[in-house]
Amino acid sequence: MSVHIRLLNESDPVIISKAFQEQGWGRFAEQYLHYLAEQRNGERVTLVAELNGEFAGYVNVLWYSGYPSFREQAIPEINDFNVLMKFQRQGIGSRLMDRAEEVILERTDVAGIGVGVFSDYGKAQVLYAHRGYIPDGHGVHKHDHYIQPGEETIMDDDVVLYLTKKLKATQ
Repeated sequence: MSVHIRLLNESDPVIISKAFQEQGWGRFAEQYLHYLAEQRNGERVTLVAELNGEFAGYVNVLWYSGYPSFREQAIPEINDFNVLMKFQRQGIGSRLMDRAEEVILERTDVAGIGVGVFSDYGKAQVLYAHRGYIPDGHGVHKHDHYIQPGEETIMDDDVVLYLTKKLKATQ
């Protein structure tokens, strides 16, 4: 098994979009073209994993997070982390996370990540906890605000708990 991690390139958007659409996820090439433009502008780093030459997953490092607490503290955010279902449980996600943390460590020693709070995100929640990520202490966030006690909200993919990890050079 040969896993290769590299930067997103011009040939990837169509390949990635097709791979996710084949597993029933509505991902369009335009999203990845946007990632490529932001990567060129220095706003993000998009890392692509290939297993034996076949696209397997990707992850982003956002240098300027949309999450207020990370933005205020200049904490880079690991974002939109996805491994194709047929390649899950093979260590590819861990390899992508390792590389994302290495990229962040070139600039700072704290990484941030957001995770959904319902069961669809259970695997990610467990992975992040095992990797040493802890809640940032601000509670649950949705769109542009923190959810307050007694507040009603629809539980969807936009309800997120943000976590941080202190990185070490010897990871």
